[in-house]
Amino acid sequence: MIKAEDVSLVYPDGTVGLKDVELHIEKGEFVYIIGPSGSGKTSFLKLLMGIEYPSSGSMQVLGQAIHKDEEKGIRNIRQQMGPVFQDFKLIRGRTALENVVLGMRFLNLPKAEIYFRAEEALQRVGLKHKKSSYVETLSWGQGQRVAIARAIARKPTMIIADEPTGNLDFDNAVNMLDLLTSLKEKDTTVIITTHATHLIDELDEGRILYVDNGNIDNLSREGAAL
Repeated sequence: MIKAEDVSLVYPDGTVGLKDVELHIEKGEFVYIIGPSGSGKTSFLKLLMGIEYPSSGSMQVLGQAIHKDEEKGIRNIRQQMGPVFQDFKLIRGRTALENVVLGMRFLNLPKAEIYFRAEEALQRVGLKHKKSSYVETLSWGQGQRVAIARAIARKPTMIIADEPTGNLDFDNAVNMLDLLTSLKEKDTTVIITTHATHLIDELDEGRILYVDNGNIDNLSREGAAL
């Protein structure tokens, strides 16, 4: 699924994003990525999505090499991903349903299938009754659920959620992680970055990766609150 061998990422200004990362993530895993701001979490997500390429070492995602000469292959793996961005990236002036539909516009599916998937996804996140509401009229939490519906409607092989618990109180943050857990299909890998390490103990599922100063290490649940 995801395989990094001795991967480093150095930006043009000399900033080290990641260094000497050795990592395997298998199909169907649920993975939390934690660590302080500026530790390398975002750099890792950029590599997963082919936004950045390793400066050294080799990395494969869904069997595809992440390399500057593999643009077509990287576009293919992006079609298999369901990203949930921290700022949602919803389009104002469009309804919840339209935003979910637009998330599938590059999948080459029949129109009827796209709308069926969009309504099904909104149902799964508890927002089908809001499908005709413009996203700017929704609450912050509802907007976040639309973003999640947009991701799962793609029926992705991998869901990547960047700080999905940000700006939520404790109970709603736990509910959001519960929602993401419940939406995971058997063979879907879910990767979540979060600063809310105190929430991880509330949930039974999930492997924890700790990122600090560009290094990525496995962390026990007992150490997650550090």
